[in-house]
Amino acid sequence: MSEVKTKQSVIKKFAKSANDTGSAEVQIALLTDRINHLTDHLKDHPQDHHGRRGLLLLVGRRRRLLDYLANKDIEGYRALIARLGIRR
Repeated sequence: MSEVKTKQSVIKKFAKSANDTGSAEVQIALLTDRINHLTDHLKDHPQDHHGRRGLLLLVGRRRRLLDYLANKDIEGYRALIARLGIRR
């Protein structure tokens, strides 16, 4: 149940409007949340190779969305990576 509340709070925090759930900013924020969660999991379970593969897939998907956003709106891209604390 807390995962749903976390997802809803992330969507509410990064949405451009009330019904925005699919913009690039929201998708990147949700992926970042999942990546952080999976990174913590892998610190406790270093032998989880399936989880590591999933993490790499998520990172690649986020990277593609960030590239799209950088080409579309560079100022929005810079603001988003600053808000999320992502280093490029």
